[in-house]
Amino acid sequence: MPTYRKFVVTPDLPAPLRPLLEIARNVWWTWNVEAINLLRRVDPDAWDVHRGNPIAVLGSLPAERVRELERDKAFLAHLERVRGDLERYLAMPSWFEGENEQLGKTLIAYFSLEFGLHESLPLYSGGLGILAGDHLKSASDLGLPLVGVGLAYQYGYFRQYLNHDGWQMEDYPVNDFYNMSMQLERDPEGKPWAIEVHYPGRVVKARIWRVQVGRNPLVLLDTNLPDNLPEDRELTSRLYGGDNDMRIRQEIMLGIGGLRALITLGLEPDVCHLNEGHSAFLALERINLLMKHKGLDYATAFELVRASNVFTTHTPVPAGNDHFGHDLVEKYLKAKADELGIGLENLMRLGRQDPDDKHETFCMTVLALRLSRFANGVSELHSHVSREMWQRVWPGVPAEEIPISHVTNGIHTRSWLCSEIARLYERYLGSRWYEEPTSRTIWDRVDNIPDAELWRSHERMRERLVSFVRRRLRRQLQARGANRVWVRQASEVLDPEALTIGFARRFATYKRAALILRDPARLSRLLNDPQRPVQLLFAGKAHPKDNPGKELIRQLVHLAQMEEFRHKIVFIEDYNIEVARYLVQGVDIWLNTPRRPLEASGTSGMKVPPNGGVNLSVLDGWWCEGYRQDNGFAIGAGEDYEDQEYQDEVESTALYELLENEIIPMFYERSSDDVPREWTRIMKNSMRTVNAEFNTNRMLEEYSGRFYVPCVENSRRLGADGFAKARELAQWRKRVKSLWAEVRIVCVEEGPQAAQPMGSSIPVRALVALGGLAPDEVLVEVYHGPVDDRGDIAGGDTTTMTAGETRPDGVVYEGVIPCTRAGRRGYTVRAVPRKEGFPLGRFETGLVAWWHDPERRPCDEQAPAGKVKLRS
Repeated sequence: MPTYRKFVVTPDLPAPLRPLLEIARNVWWTWNVEAINLLRRVDPDAWDVHRGNPIAVLGSLPAERVRELERDKAFLAHLERVRGDLERYLAMPSWFEGENEQLGKTLIAYFSLEFGLHESLPLYSGGLGILAGDHLKSASDLGLPLVGVGLAYQYGYFRQYLNHDGWQMEDYPVNDFYNMSMQLERDPEGKPWAIEVHYPGRVVKARIWRVQVGRNPLVLLDTNLPDNLPEDRELTSRLYGGDNDMRIRQEIMLGIGGLRALITLGLEPDVCHLNEGHSAFLALERINLLMKHKGLDYATAFELVRASNVFTTHTPVPAGNDHFGHDLVEKYLKAKADELGIGLENLMRLGRQDPDDKHETFCMTVLALRLSRFANGVSELHSHVSREMWQRVWPGVPAEEIPISHVTNGIHTRSWLCSEIARLYERYLGSRWYEEPTSRTIWDRVDNIPDAELWRSHERMRERLVSFVRRRLRRQLQARGANRVWVRQASEVLDPEALTIGFARRFATYKRAALILRDPARLSRLLNDPQRPVQLLFAGKAHPKDNPGKELIRQLVHLAQMEEFRHKIVFIEDYNIEVARYLVQGVDIWLNTPRRPLEASGTSGMKVPPNGGVNLSVLDGWWCEGYRQDNGFAIGAGEDYEDQEYQDEVESTALYELLENEIIPMFYERSSDDVPREWTRIMKNSMRTVNAEFNTNRMLEEYSGRFYVPCVENSRRLGADGFAKARELAQWRKRVKSLWAEVRIVCVEEGPQAAQPMGSSIPVRALVALGGLAPDEVLVEVYHGPVDDRGDIAGGDTTTMTAGETRPDGVVYEGVIPCTRAGRRGYTVRAVPRKEGFPLGRFETGLVAWWHDPERRPCDEQAPAGKVKLRS
């Protein structure tokens, strides 16, 4: 191979046009309509060729076009307006600072394996990445001091195309980072920064790219460097590519390398937010750095790190969480375990649900749960599923009390809103709707929008969607070598005035894209009604290794080619942010049919109501919280089924009946001015109820108030006075664990036998042996609630008991149970460790002692001979 000298050429614009580069290098432009219009105006044809990539457009401008723009006074005035908007945006007062003036300077690091910001930055796969991108955008809007951390994939996720038979094929075009809205981070001498991460027998280097997202940076690591071995250069080549060996190497780079990159850039975080478990190794590196640089022991460093980590889980099925065998953990992390001084086996214990089960694999989600102060699911239902899924991490704790809460996902509204509807909002809601997207008062003003005006705006977006699909379909068919007649007919598919239903998401089998196709004859009658036509748009990718998902796409494509469906059903290839934007802005109905409860959240449906669309969904994920009966449509009533075939039959029938009896008649029932008044009422209800709640501004405000700020305060409290509180907490935890075996509920005084009237209280007394612990180190509670058919308490409440008399065999605790509800009730007593004034959750130590006496003997019979009885 010859030797090459490499250099970089950057766009060189005359002074009046240089602000274009400033705007193009900050992806703020992706959610500012005026900025998008400005950048497209530079060269509309090049904009389409380069898929909306402004850096590539500016880098390909002919000299003549540059001179034209330089002389174009209207363009220069437009440029000056947009530059002014960006400058004002960056300088405007911050919501976060206003809410947390006392906090001072701080930094939150948000780690994610993928980020979806725009189609011109293809570093994402699907929902997880889109959420991460919207998270960064709202963090910028709210002024959160936050930095994103991820990997710079040379090939990103795959580009999808279908062969002649409709089978999904994958293509991996190269991402040219130098022609994207990214810049290399450089040291004071102008050389690219690089960090090093140790792997077995070698060091892997990674350079650091920055994507500026409004006020906040996104830091991305790139290992495609000549200094690295070929297999290490491939480490950041593909998102979700390769085997488990590749995955663990990527996750080491994300967690350990990502943290080192931040420190190299002077951005050491106070709080780390793990978006899924992929980055959990960062917690080990944080502990390691505290031990090295602050002289702390492992236990003290553990307390500090755990107190300032936040973990969000997104996966509602065990198989979807990353698991690594003992061999891979030993190969890649034994040196780290030795460096921490804990050894490989103790590291393995951190990643097992049952630490003592040596046959259990190492799970990244478990590691994240054990090393994070706060953990949450992404919808209320998902938190219930997660608590049940990970209950073994907290043995003895009731499922409803497992410390996994929920912060329901949202969307960055301005990134997904069409300009037509945005203008209506400006006119009838006022100019502050985008600054205060969580204000219910503002969204209540949607009733001020005239029905006819809202409907005509939405119709224009549907027409725009149909035009886009026709162009896209024609290109697809030509590339596939399809029949020339079909290619010509692509310009005639779909009806711009017909009820349009969209289904777009990952083609995993549990998403059930084929549910609406289950009865082709019935579907044909629905779609081909000449008076009330309906049409279906599908888009989505199957994972390259998911052959059942690929087969689903193939069957759908073959169905769409049948004569009765050829103009009514279209599958749009290569689903990405651009396709999603056209779909959510133009469809009338957004269809979602997951197999409950496997949809963690499902944010695609949240993008439709701001644009005037309506959801039709199984009650799963976010729709359980969003559905209000008059703001969309629900398939079923939230039932769970054991027989999946029966479930599909029941729910497909329910779907057809909804369409036939409610949705289609309502859509086509028009007033004298051809406006569907009842339908526009549903549209407005959807806007009002969904827009204020399911946005990432509300989501970030929750994360900030419930997790980020408490984590900062936790970290500072434990780190004060030379880490005195952290050392105290570590010593206390060790002591409690060593003594807890002596803690037991000796007996509980028998309660009343007669029925109790509502409003009364039942006194409870218990004798608790504390071993070597003091009463203020143990929280004793009455756990009470309704009794189910198995005799267990389901969904119990707690009442704190107060320590009273100290006796030779224990301490007497007293409490009361309020009788607030009628029915069969039960109670028991438990004890958990407690340390006042420290950032500890109730079950953070994993220790709990329950009253256990199968024979339910009276206290007098249980007290040892010669000991003082509980009752005198």
